[in-house]
Amino acid sequence: MQLVRTTSDNPDFKYLTQLFDTYLIDIDGDEKDFFAQYNQIYLQNVMVCYEDNVPVGCGALKEYDSETGEIKRMFVHPEHRNKGIANAVLQELETWAKELCFTSCILETSVKLENAIALYTKFGYQQIPNYGQYIGVESSVCMKKYI
Repeated sequence: MQLVRTTSDNPDFKYLTQLFDTYLIDIDGDEKDFFAQYNQIYLQNVMVCYEDNVPVGCGALKEYDSETGEIKRMFVHPEHRNKGIANAVLQELETWAKELCFTSCILETSVKLENAIALYTKFGYQQIPNYGQYIGVESSVCMKKYI
């Protein structure tokens, strides 16, 4: 397993996030357009995970405010799940967040993504009131961790 720091211009990141967006259509249903507008942005801090030179997982880190990084676009290809890829990507994103002098990380996920919620809980994230554009969105779960 190899983790590579890059940007959202990376073609492998684009490939993985296209798969993720297709997957989310079923999850988000009628709200897909609402979420899509926040996902089609340039991200300076992107992690792509490779297994035998094949892109299998990704995640990103975006500045939310001067002390907080927002974890975005966490995805592992369905054929490569349960191998610790999400753990490795999340751990490396947290390391990167510390290097950028953030003191906490926040994230949003769907109430339907139980495995994602379990991953974040295992890593010490705790549910918080929905923030920013997710305020009032009942299908969103927001979480935070001090790093």
